[in-house]
Amino acid sequence: MAFTEKFHCDVCSKAKSEESVDWWLAWTEQLSPTPDTPTMPQLRFMPWNTLLSHEAEVRHLCGARCAQTLMDRWMTSGA
Repeated sequence: MAFTEKFHCDVCSKAKSEESVDWWLAWTEQLSPTPDTPTMPQLRFMPWNTLLSHEAEVRHLCGARCAQTLMDRWMTSGA
């Protein structure tokens, strides 16, 4: 019996297919510009990577529109 992974967009719930090419990953990291300043959150995006897609904090995005929606929500949430 073969194992099948199912990924869904965290914004619109669209299922990722084998033919999908425009999928992205996003996550939040803490950044300190200099050693003596407090950390600040930053939102990071990268093209789909199967290995990184399994990380718990990573969000799956089906394209630019959902990436922009996630960024808008993140910016207005007070991150």
